Amino acid sequence: MSIGTDVAKQVVHDKIDSQVKTVQAKLDTLKAKAESSKANAELKLIAEVAVKKHAIDQKISELKKSGDASYQQAKADVESRIAELEKSVQAIEAKFKPA
Repeated sequence: MSIGTDVAKQVVHDKIDSQVKTVQAKLDTLKAKAESSKANAELKLIAEVAVKKHAIDQKISELKKSGDASYQQAKADVESRIAELEKSVQAIEAKFKPA
């Protein structure tokens, strides 16, 4: 691998890590809100999203270990899953906003 490729991959990894940390922070906040308001339906949704996040964490680990041949596919898979995760979190956030 060239230095340029390593740097490009690190930039991608940093971006993905940032997105995942942001989603995790939002999930933690939503979980606290749901627990304080005893919103059981939302707690169930948050738990489902947390499972998806855990799967993404595993995919990120695979991405970091992947070789050049499989890197782009793994990257696209992770980015797609993160986008879905972000949409799920936004949907839960919308349930807590006043009508």
